[in-house]
Amino acid sequence: MSNPTMPQPPSGPVSARTWIAVAAGMLGAFMAVLDIQITNASLKDILGALNATQEEGSWISTAYLIAEIIVIPLTALLTRTFSMRGYMMGTTGLFLLFSTLCGAAWNLPSMIAFRMMQGFTGGALIPMAMTLVMAKLPPSKRAVGMAIFGLTATLAPSMGPTLGGYLTELYGWPSIFYINWVPGILLISGVAYGLDKEKRQLDQLFNSDWLGIGFMALGLGSLTVFLEEGNTKDWFDSTFIVTFAALAIVGLLGWVVTSAMREHPFVNLRLYGQRNFLVATALSAVMGMGLYGSSFLLPLYLGQIAGYSPMQIGEVIMWAGLPQLFIMPVVARLSQKIDNRILCSFGLLLFGASCIMNAYMDASTGYDQLLWSQVVRALGQPFVMLTLSNFAMNGIDMKDTPSASSLFNMTRNLGGSIGIALLATALTQREHFHSARLGEAVTGFSLATQQRLDALTQSFIGKGFDPLTASDKALKAVDSIVRRESFVMAYNDGFFIVGGILLSCILILWLSDKVKSPSGGGAGAH
Repeated sequence: MSNPTMPQPPSGPVSARTWIAVAAGMLGAFMAVLDIQITNASLKDILGALNATQEEGSWISTAYLIAEIIVIPLTALLTRTFSMRGYMMGTTGLFLLFSTLCGAAWNLPSMIAFRMMQGFTGGALIPMAMTLVMAKLPPSKRAVGMAIFGLTATLAPSMGPTLGGYLTELYGWPSIFYINWVPGILLISGVAYGLDKEKRQLDQLFNSDWLGIGFMALGLGSLTVFLEEGNTKDWFDSTFIVTFAALAIVGLLGWVVTSAMREHPFVNLRLYGQRNFLVATALSAVMGMGLYGSSFLLPLYLGQIAGYSPMQIGEVIMWAGLPQLFIMPVVARLSQKIDNRILCSFGLLLFGASCIMNAYMDASTGYDQLLWSQVVRALGQPFVMLTLSNFAMNGIDMKDTPSASSLFNMTRNLGGSIGIALLATALTQREHFHSARLGEAVTGFSLATQQRLDALTQSFIGKGFDPLTASDKALKAVDSIVRRESFVMAYNDGFFIVGGILLSCILILWLSDKVKSPSGGGAGAH
């Protein structure tokens, strides 16, 4: 199969038409990333409407993630087949159709099926946005393009629960799916106007490496199921999880072997052999872990411990997103003048520090105490996301740009799944650990415990309960305090883990070469 070379990006001034196409692509990436997490704040309402349990409900997000992670590596092939313009318009149209069907879902199986199709059609929009920047903008404008792309990747995870919470409270949960029509129509219009028609090359599809594609789908799909469902099913104590772990290994090994045997695989895994790209994608996985991990822990804590409504949770998390709008243009300018390793280290330092700031919460922590950690996080994320995009795409041939974009974005999503799986397991285990430790201290032989129980018993008697009932209620109250405190400690441990991983990655970053964003033209490495 021939692997056509992508046209070289233009040099000179960029037309308004091209900027409209790039902006439309960014809107698509933002919409696709937003939809991963938009159901989180509304899950209770959705499960109530569909008569599903919390455990069954986890498949609403898992189905979307599985489909999205499978389609991302296929994007390069599908773009060559249907052309950039045709594929973006077609897949967005289908995404809007399946979004509408999600809002109209009548039971859990229908919701899961429509979410999977929504992920399969929306997932392609993420790498397409990055490819558009590389293919349509001259080197001197790429820092701006990558800055906007970085915003879609970091802003959307923090805005997803916020938007989902607001829409659910004001208009009901189906509105979180119907809202996609607004950016969707703008995207289709922008791409139709901004990109030239190109000839479709359907032979690319027929001559493709379908065995490799099958292995890839099996490997990535099984790995996502393993990560997303592992904690609820007790990991390797479950035959279901062991089966998917084995399928993931077979699929991923098969994908690597078939890719190595073909001269032109559907996505070029050999890019992982380039040091800068390897470091950038490894850190992209860690960034995914931090992004999705922190926006998994905080809403859970605020809902369970602080008792916040979805809208109140959204108001806290919003501060991890809003300041980025003002920081990103500054980072884009700095990336052209300063070694990107310095900028990325600074960003990782701030992002890691914000997680450590969250690791000292207690049961009374709320909006006021969390505001500054959210702002620090918002300041740090743009420094990491923009510079990692620069590292990943630096020195990549134009013909490999779609592959590089697909692999970079796929790795970030996988990192998100790994992060959430790691944190969900850590929460469960650390809660049991802290509960046991506190239980050892809070015994009937402890003077402080006896005094607390006596005070609570007298309080309940004062409210009209008989002494036996009052004593029983006092015991239950102490037990619930122990449970609450052990959960708070477990959430703190979760934030420590994320912060520690982010800070340790600063060392890995310096294994890469020095990179700056091109400012006048020419190559990005110096």
